Amino acid sequence: MAVLAALPAMAGAEEPLSAIDWLSQSVTTPTPAPVTPDPDAPAVSTGVVQDAVAVTVIGAPTADALGLLTPKVTGLPAALWGPGRSAEIVAMIGAERVDSLPALRGLLLTLLLAEAVPPADAGPGAALLTARIDKLLDMGALDQARALLDAAGSRDPDLFRRSFDVALLTGEEDRGCRIMVESPGLAPTFPARIFCLARSGDWNAAALTLRTGQVLGYITEAEEALLSRFLDPDLYEGEPPLPAPSPVTPLSWRMFEAIGEPLSTATLPIAFAHAELRPQAGWKSQVEAAERLARAGAISPNVLLGLYTERKAAASGGVWDRVKAFQRFDAAMQAGDRPAIAKILPEIWALMTAVELEVAFADLYGKRLAAMPFEGEAGRIALVMGLLAPDFESIAPSLKPISPQEQFLMGLARGDVTGITAPDSLSRAIAPAFIAPDPGEDLTRLMEENRTGEAILTAIEKIERGVQGDLDGVTDGLSLLRKVGMERAARRAALELLLLERRG
Repeated sequence: MAVLAALPAMAGAEEPLSAIDWLSQSVTTPTPAPVTPDPDAPAVSTGVVQDAVAVTVIGAPTADALGLLTPKVTGLPAALWGPGRSAEIVAMIGAERVDSLPALRGLLLTLLLAEAVPPADAGPGAALLTARIDKLLDMGALDQARALLDAAGSRDPDLFRRSFDVALLTGEEDRGCRIMVESPGLAPTFPARIFCLARSGDWNAAALTLRTGQVLGYITEAEEALLSRFLDPDLYEGEPPLPAPSPVTPLSWRMFEAIGEPLSTATLPIAFAHAELRPQAGWKSQVEAAERLARAGAISPNVLLGLYTERKAAASGGVWDRVKAFQRFDAAMQAGDRPAIAKILPEIWALMTAVELEVAFADLYGKRLAAMPFEGEAGRIALVMGLLAPDFESIAPSLKPISPQEQFLMGLARGDVTGITAPDSLSRAIAPAFIAPDPGEDLTRLMEENRTGEAILTAIEKIERGVQGDLDGVTDGLSLLRKVGMERAARRAALELLLLERRG
């Protein structure tokens, strides 16, 4: 009876409801029962159509205001979005790139996690919160997305879809299933219901639900093939593997893994890489996933350190060369053997640079290396790592520049390049922002209108365009960050522009 009672709400479940097209359609919004008109009621004209009006109780709590970082922590104003329009802000958040400079990703992350008064037209919904969570998922920041979802309660169908998928990718699917069962307002789709019934051990109910869904046409042939193997894999032993679905959702990925046909996460959205960090994955898969996530700034570099040094590599080439070199370098660092460090540092730095892990590597070792006296290539690398490290401001005074470029870099770390010659065109675009910052007309207008959040999003995009060659955007974007008090982010972004090779 419970299975049948849930059926009316499942119609149309195949329609994508998410801005992230790989989300599992785990639940639907129950369709309200149709209202039968009263034949005796007076006729009512329907000829006038009015625009929707957002009504919000003044002072009432709203999901869009939720955040993990207070204004005191972020340094951003409580009225971050000012009089901006919600739809435009949501579009701007969705358009931001997630493969930009590490400093810009960190700034975007701060903006997404900021506790702030929502725009005036936000209404009672959660469009801005949902857009922020979607961008966190795009960035692979599952821990932060989960924390925001938990704060929101995750009982809204749109939010629960995201919460359920985060649970699937982090090995907490039983928690997601429990929330689904305990929330009457969530109408599970057939695949999700079958999965959760099987996870709870009720295989008979899961099989009945599968057959019922088939009869009613709510389960596609591809879903039926996967669910049938998930419920009884022994029946299909010896048969060829199933084709991968398109798109691969966390729910389908999890079931493919369960039937012994795991799908590679290498070409899937970065959020899937978290699934490879679970103990069930092999060491090589864990290391490769950690590299991908560390490169995106989605996990602590210490996770990568732990995996790199977990055991001895059993092969050569690719990731194994990085593991071996990293272990030799870490052993030399642990022993404080400066000659050995100087010898291997160029090799490990080249390997880290090849996979764009320079900032993660500098996060782990930059401060210690900058305090060691090196010469030649090892000295140059130690200086670069010191400037890419989180403590670059306190490290810079102890570094000894030996070229005009290094002198300019030291000035950036201090936040003042007055009187220092900019050695190249990119440096000449950066310099004005640290001498007489002028964000330009469009960004200045946003600031004057107290639309600080939009101004920062625009600045990030302008600086990112600078990576592609738009040097005017670099000047404007860095100037804006300094004007709104994001001094540290501006310095880090400027240093990374000069020290990292990012053209993709």
